[in-house]
Amino acid sequence: MLLFLCSCGPARVLAQLPFYTDDPAVTPTGVLHFEFFNEFDGLQSSEFPDLRQNTANFKFNYGLKHNLELDLDFPYLSIYRAAGTASSTGFGDTDLGIKWNFHKASAGSWIPALGASFYTEFPTGDEHNGLGSGLTDYWLNMIAQKPFTEKTRMNANFGFLFAGNTSTGVVGIQTRRGHVFTGGVSLQHDFNARLTLGGEAYGGIADTSGLGRSQLQGLLGGLYQLEHGLGFSFAVLAGKYEASPRIGGQVGFAADFPAVLHRSRSSDTSSRNSGMDLSRKSTLLR
Repeated sequence: MLLFLCSCGPARVLAQLPFYTDDPAVTPTGVLHFEFFNEFDGLQSSEFPDLRQNTANFKFNYGLKHNLELDLDFPYLSIYRAAGTASSTGFGDTDLGIKWNFHKASAGSWIPALGASFYTEFPTGDEHNGLGSGLTDYWLNMIAQKPFTEKTRMNANFGFLFAGNTSTGVVGIQTRRGHVFTGGVSLQHDFNARLTLGGEAYGGIADTSGLGRSQLQGLLGGLYQLEHGLGFSFAVLAGKYEASPRIGGQVGFAADFPAVLHRSRSSDTSSRNSGMDLSRKSTLLR
């Protein structure tokens, strides 16, 4: 797949991988952005007989006019359980969303870059085998980015889940009624033109009691630009409370392809931040 991506001649990679905290940037008009990551998690003891989960996630972004972006993503899950209990494998729930970068940061201004996204998650996964939540989720996320220098920036998210829950397979808040509040903060630094490293904390809490009510996780990782148009991401993560993985690791890649509907690339490629500034949906709603 990596060789195929290289042969397609994608544009410069600008991806938020491996961080779950989103930034306000959107995919340039007419450009298709693709991301894939594989995350393997060891689960909390409270999730027994569920022991481990592997999440292979596929995400597509398409840039629209007026600083808008369409998003589609879906996971392929493998849940490993204790001896005597059948494991599960299959596709999970599908997310469809739209993102708007309504304010860009400017030199000399204290106002950060701002954006918002709205997602609907459809219950396409098998609820009986733990692959889906069985719920339709509606989630609004507010996004801000504050650059400290040309190479260092902070992203912050605050989300509100109107209905549903944030679970992907076994991982995530699994409450079935009420609302969920989510949030995340990431700090990223470009060490050179190819390598970006950073860390983040993110989590969520439901306003009703029940199993998997709280989530708190931390992540350390980065993205390395292999060549023009192709980036490789990596991360380690750990968490507490039953809605978070106990420990996990993630690898992935991202690519921007030339305009799908236009032969020439849109001139608004610069709408993304310079260098290795990344843009991916947070997925506390994972």
